[in-house]
This record gives sequence, structure tokens and C-alpha cells, in this order.
Amino acid sequence: MVERWYRNGLIYSLDVCLFQDSNGDGTGDIPGLVSRLDYLSRLGVTAIWVSPFHPSPRRDGGYDITDYYGVDQRLGSLGDFAELLAEADERGLRVVIDLVFNHTSDQHPWFRSARADPDSPYRDWYVWSTDEPADRWGGPVFPGAEKGIWTWDEQAEAWYRHRFYRFQPDLNTDHPAVRAELHKIMAFWLRLGVAGFRIDAAPMLIESRSRRRRDYALLHDIRETVSWQRQDAVLLAEANVDRDELIEYFGAADGRASRAMMVFAFRLNQSMMLALARQDARPIATALADLPDLPGHGQWATFLRNHDEVDLSGLADDERRDVFAAFGPEPEMQAYGRGIRRRLACMLGGDRRRLELAYSLQLSMPGTPVIRYGDEIGMGEDLSLREREAIRTPMQWTDTANAGFSRAASEQLIAPVISDGPSGHKHVNVLSQRRDPNSLLTWFERMLHTRRECEEIGVGEHKVIDTGVPHVLVHTAHGPHGAILFAHNLSPDPCNVSIPPLPGERHRPLTLASDMGYDDDDVDLLSLDLTGYGYRWLRLNHTPWD
Repeated sequence: MVERWYRNGLIYSLDVCLFQDSNGDGTGDIPGLVSRLDYLSRLGVTAIWVSPFHPSPRRDGGYDITDYYGVDQRLGSLGDFAELLAEADERGLRVVIDLVFNHTSDQHPWFRSARADPDSPYRDWYVWSTDEPADRWGGPVFPGAEKGIWTWDEQAEAWYRHRFYRFQPDLNTDHPAVRAELHKIMAFWLRLGVAGFRIDAAPMLIESRSRRRRDYALLHDIRETVSWQRQDAVLLAEANVDRDELIEYFGAADGRASRAMMVFAFRLNQSMMLALARQDARPIATALADLPDLPGHGQWATFLRNHDEVDLSGLADDERRDVFAAFGPEPEMQAYGRGIRRRLACMLGGDRRRLELAYSLQLSMPGTPVIRYGDEIGMGEDLSLREREAIRTPMQWTDTANAGFSRAASEQLIAPVISDGPSGHKHVNVLSQRRDPNSLLTWFERMLHTRRECEEIGVGEHKVIDTGVPHVLVHTAHGPHGAILFAHNLSPDPCNVSIPPLPGERHRPLTLASDMGYDDDDVDLLSLDLTGYGYRWLRLNHTPWD
């Protein structure tokens, strides 16, 4: 039987170059990551999503790749990566990597050959036009950073297409040779031992370059290759698209997902941000009710923060204004007219109660939680850095020089460590929180281990219960062996809610997690107390000896 490990998994997202430097050159590396695997195992995660580590000019955080089969020598060697896979496996951790194949770096040998010679076999691997394209000023992924999606190349004497930055030319994924290369790349890394791929920019990847429509068959072909090489491998698609299109990324054959197994729940993320900003639970309730039914083995990936800006493009104008006002009121905090380039801890003003509430909400949502490195200690951002780099700063391990990230001189670091203000490494770091039994890190460890014991959340059926209190979200997750009730108060004011009798309820609810020591001997769902920003996880239908 194929193990669907991701359905009750916890994924930790990190950049190798920002996590731990082992050799003192100022850049995090794979041996440094290996040295921190015990930390990740203790934290309670089950998989690591590693951002691109391939050779790259790193003009876009490594998403501008020059060799899909290699490891950037600044980060280590292929042997180091093989050791990472082996050491992670010993600890029960899986490693998922990015599949960035919508585009390459303009320094990739393929593109250099293509631009140099119109007869190059690689010319048709990219998208060219000798005439000025009609959609030259079409919407780029990063408006403001780029004005359009086509750039004139003097050497090639032609326009080339790029949905992202101009130094990231789009591959022609309609071309059979390009598709064949994609399958070779996936097979290479799967045979080495990776547990799957996060498909970067999936809608752009599968957009037919000639017909201007989504070619979902490409996702099916990717799935076939992945399943052939490793049956338990996962495909996690980044697809910030409309609800009606979402289900296409899963596909369905014989009632089971036949394309991606997982898709990021962007709309749910945006609804959680709106709910937290307005202190109103109704956007989350609406989003949960609006989630499309998934085919068998399909799964949402839930998140609060990722490696990009908080993308609010799916919200209405007034909703977006409210989130900006609450979490990113200054222009320097915003990005691309649609998002916020801040870490969650700073967005919530460092309020421990609100942070616990937010992450408790995420962990209770249907799907698999994805957590960004540093979230577990409440890391902040550096708004002096450009665009999304503001939230891509070195991991803060200690209160010593360079936050324990590197022994290099500070000017040699790949990115500056946050050293000033309440988010500085003197105040926010792993070591000091490890010593504090009441720290955010300790809370995270406890909650992640609790979440792993609650299989109903990942695989069960979720239902919202209307209590008539707009700032309180109450929902249940029902699984084969029981059910869990979650109550979250998004308001700073204490309250009491009445939950109607639930079908099959037989025994007094058992507290799994809460924001404070409520009286477990007197849990009354007809009169349930919640503190300001309070939360409660209650197991229902347990036997008295559980």
C-alpha cells in the first residue's frame, strides 16, 4: 500500500543559504542544514521543503537556475545533498524540493546558446518573437519591478517572453524536448531520494505558449513520472487561482487525484488574514464552506506566511484595504500593490496571544500545515531590504554574533541578520527560547506534536458550527475514530458561546490544547468560555479511559 504520508504531515519551509553556515563563508549550506536536523526533528515537523539550491546567480533567491542537475558550490556538493537525504531519513524526515521549470536564468547554457544562434537546438526551448508582441505590456508577476512580459534581446535580435523578471526567460513547455528534459530532471532527483516536488508557479508552467490556455495534461504527465519513480512521492502545486479552476490541479481519475496531490490553499490564507485583521471569524467560515470537494488522496496545504509576500489579490478592494490598514499600513511594508512583505510576528505586533491564536487556527484547518523557518520563534523582517528579501534573513539561533548563523564577518553574510529592535537576535533566538518553558518555541513544539496526534484534521471532514457570535469560529473535524471541536475567539474580549448538542456525543470532551488552564472537569459545550484571543481544542466521543 502506498503511504500517503503528507495527509498527516507537517512541512517546514527553509532556504539552505539562510539557515546555517558550516564553513564560515557567510552563506548557509547543506552541511549546516544537516547539523540542524535534530532541531527540526524535535520541533515535530515531518518534512522539509528546501528552496532552490542549484547553481544560480541568485538574483531571485535561487529561482533563477543555471543547472538543474547540480548543487550551488556555495551551498555544498551533490554528495552533501545525498548525505542530507540519508540523515533526514534516519530521523523520519522527508525532503521536498522546488521544481522551477517555468523559466531559467538568462545565464543558463540553454538560453545563452539560444540567444547566440537562431539555428541553435535550444532556440525553440524559449519563447521568441521577431515582431513586437501584442501583449508586450501584459501583466508581469511582479508589477512595479517589471513593466511588461517581453524584453528585446540585442544579441538574438528578437523579443523573449518572461512572466517573472527579465533575467528569467520562459521555457517553451510546448516543445517535446523541453518536456523530455523536465522528466529527466525529476527522475534524477527522485532516484537520489527526494520525497517530491513543490511545483513553482504551476499556472505559468502549464500555460500553453502557443494556445494561451492551461495544459493540464502536463501536470498529469509530471504525476506519471513521479509515481513511476517513487510511489510515495508528493507533488505540491503553487496555484493561486480561482475556486472553479483549483480542482483542475488535482485532476480526478477513478475518484482519486491524478495530477498534484496537494495544492496551496491561497484563498483560505487570504480569508484567515482578513479575519485576523477584522477580528471577525466569518471570512474563515465562508472560506471553509467554499472549499471545493477534493478527489481521493487530495490535500490542501495551509499556511499563514511563506517565502513570498502575503498575497491579497483574491480579496475585494475593501477587504484588501482593511488588511493593509491592520498589518501593513506603510507603503514600505507593501509589495506589488497586492501584498505585505512582513513576517507574521511583526504584523501582529509581537502579541503572544494573537500569535498563538493565529497558528492554532492554521493548525486546525483542513489540510497539511506549512510553516516557514523562524516562525516558531517569532522572527521579524528587515524592511531595508528590497521586495521579498525583507522576510528572507538568516535564522536566529543565538544571541551571539550573527545570531549563531555564521562565524563570518557581518559584511560577508549573504543577508544581514536582524540585530535591532524587538525582533533583533538578542531578543528573538532559538537558544533563549529553548531555555524558557513558556516560550513561543516551546509552545510550537507542543502544538505540532499535538497536531500530529490529531489525524482527523488532515483526513477528516470539517464542518463549521454557527454559534451566532461573529468573532468566534467553532468547527469540527470528524475522522474514522472520533472527532475534534475547535473554538477560536478572534476578539480581545472574553466571551461565552453556546454550542448545540453534537451528533453522537457520548462523553465529556477532553482538552487537547488551549490558551490557558480552563477547567477540564467542567467542560460544558452549552456554555463554553473563551478568553480574549482564546482557543480550545476538544476531543469528542472519546472513551472514558482515553
